[in-house]
Amino acid sequence: MTSPRPVAAARPLTGIQWLICVIASLGFAFDTYELLVLPLIVRPALMEMAKIKPGTPEFNLWVGLLFYIPAVAGGIFGLLGGYLTDRLGRRRVLVWSILIYALSAMGAGYATSVTQLLVLRCTTFIGVCVEFVAAVAWLAELFPDAKQREKVLGYTQAFSSIGGVMVSGAYYLAVTYGTSFPAIHGGHQAWRYTLLSGLLPAIPLIAVRPFLPESPLWREKKAQGTLKRPSFGELFRPEFRQTTLITALMSAFAFGAAFGAIQHIPRIVPGLPEVAHLARAAQEQAVSKVQFLQEMGGLTGRLILAILAVVIVSRRRLLRVFQVPGLVIVPFVFFYAATHSLAMVQIGIFIAGLLTVAQFSFWGNYLPRVYPTHLRGTGESFAANIGGRMIGTSAALLTTQLANTMPGGNASAKLAYAAALVALLVYAGGFIASFWLPEPRQAKLPD
Repeated sequence: MTSPRPVAAARPLTGIQWLICVIASLGFAFDTYELLVLPLIVRPALMEMAKIKPGTPEFNLWVGLLFYIPAVAGGIFGLLGGYLTDRLGRRRVLVWSILIYALSAMGAGYATSVTQLLVLRCTTFIGVCVEFVAAVAWLAELFPDAKQREKVLGYTQAFSSIGGVMVSGAYYLAVTYGTSFPAIHGGHQAWRYTLLSGLLPAIPLIAVRPFLPESPLWREKKAQGTLKRPSFGELFRPEFRQTTLITALMSAFAFGAAFGAIQHIPRIVPGLPEVAHLARAAQEQAVSKVQFLQEMGGLTGRLILAILAVVIVSRRRLLRVFQVPGLVIVPFVFFYAATHSLAMVQIGIFIAGLLTVAQFSFWGNYLPRVYPTHLRGTGESFAANIGGRMIGTSAALLTTQLANTMPGGNASAKLAYAAALVALLVYAGGFIASFWLPEPRQAKLPD
């Protein structure tokens, strides 16, 4: 009988560990960058390429499809990517996933039809879904000390919200100064420049790739021949079944809050009384400012999660710090604030972003602790991609279709009421499901 492996004490980060943290942070930042670019550009892109009017059933259908179909593609291939992360190693899959979504984002900036944009958004989503799983597994296995691991996962994931701030700033710059940029297809559309900027993460990645090591835990098991083959079926064996199903369900509810409510705010703002009468450029500037506040709220939430993850031992209690107030506040923001006042929306969306986005960091900290090395990427991917990306993002399609039948004085109000209803449903579902969330058995990662 072998004695348990001792848990190494926390040591200052080495140069290589810092490099890995920087690359992972860059990946997390541009994951969010690529995802949140769609709420900002979908309205002007459809108006230009499809020539359809905002608020019409056809417009709402295309918005729902652009949100949901890429998420389905990302979920399917993301699950495969999680499996490949366990089979081929964390570093290799991480690098290729970032390159895939960066090049896809660049191509989307040159799309000439909605169909082209949809296809390129699918490949972008695939890269994003794979990158998250590979980066979380990589970071978790790099730090054997539990508290240091929690801090590193928490603070590097906070850069996801930096990505949201960056895309808000990029869109504002494109709206304000786009006429001075080189023309694309004979025009200076801000949405094209914003999509094109998604190429940026590939540049430093190519430069540092030779210096990136593989996960020491994965490499050691691979070299010793003790690394088991991952299996999707193993996720549903008795010891993992409840964890697999509940984490997928709760990830779906968390993504449902983001895609079914928060990400629709850029299309709600132009219908507010203070904004509706403004010129289109001024409306888009107002949208970018609200988006910026939302992302600052998300960043604050991730930082609070990173701090509390070390202090609060119970994972259920940690998650409920954000779930319980969100159950009341987030539906209120869309039901009342988003139909009455720009100032209230600015405050409310900051809080809604804080409470919702913090839950994404929670899963990045939680999932590595409940799956062994050979199943870590596969298990994380099932929760994040099948639960979150495929099922959870369907809330976007639900919201856009509900908006066709909701009461309200204009299309923005109808969309706001639909988002409020969906937010209430998914927050309530997530809170109820949390009673069945298994607590990790130990602080160290399972072998």
